[in-house]
Amino acid sequence: MAKVTESLEEFYKHKLNDLSENLKKDVGQFNVFRIKDSIRSGIASPTYIRRDFFKIMLFQGNNVFHYGDKSIAVSGNTLLFFNPHVPYTYDSLMPDTKGYFCVFKDEFFKENLRLNLSDLPLFAAGAQPVFQLTDNENQEVQAIFEKIIKELSTDYIYKYELVKNYVSELIYLAMKLQPSDQIFQHPDAGTRITSVFSELLERQFPIESTSQRFGLRSPKVFADRLSIHVNYLNRAIKKTTGRTTTDHIFERLTGEAKALLKHTDWNISEISYVLGFEDQAHFNNFFKKQTKLSPSSFRQV
Repeated sequence: MAKVTESLEEFYKHKLNDLSENLKKDVGQFNVFRIKDSIRSGIASPTYIRRDFFKIMLFQGNNVFHYGDKSIAVSGNTLLFFNPHVPYTYDSLMPDTKGYFCVFKDEFFKENLRLNLSDLPLFAAGAQPVFQLTDNENQEVQAIFEKIIKELSTDYIYKYELVKNYVSELIYLAMKLQPSDQIFQHPDAGTRITSVFSELLERQFPIESTSQRFGLRSPKVFADRLSIHVNYLNRAIKKTTGRTTTDHIFERLTGEAKALLKHTDWNISEISYVLGFEDQAHFNNFFKKQTKLSPSSFRQV
């Protein structure tokens, strides 16, 4: 079966040809790398796939990053955040590309820091947090990565506590770069309802097993879960986004269908089932209406 998600263990085996010492010691499965070392070792661009870990990257150069079904061109100094909900990759690295990245599981923060990564806008489902940095901001972020690299090479008994603080500093620095109205501030009830609806929708993904099933698939079901009337839900979402509740559901359902068709070898009947369709014919009709292609034709493109 084609892989849907890459684990951190698999990442380490691929990148280091062995399990990282950090992984062996079970210290939150944290590690940090310089991008130039990846280029020198001949590591290719990552496969377009979801990972079960988080990544923070300082990218110094020009490239195109592909988040979900969107592509984002970057140039200069850019700070990027990746989460387990969204598949991603980027174009081949140029020889002069520089920068850093660190990888970790959410358990890295849960032991003694009360930081729930999924509650932060940088790592929210569907987020695409990409920050163009000024020269001063780039120097500040680069200095933090260098401190992480230096600290990991020491024998200091509390070095991982320091590293957690450095990573937290990266996270909160980026949140400060965001416009304030994008961070947990909802000007009215309709915007708040739209935000909760979006969270409930995204929480059902990614689908990683044929035993999973997409359940919340109609405006009425979402309204019941939110304890509001479906007409109120529809009005709030239409006013806030300019699109209908069904539009949002169908778009997300279509996106997941495309990912499963392209990145798994599940048969179409299995994909139809996990996406909540009663039969394959219903799924075929839905997919063709959304994309103008049948599922089997899309898979062959």
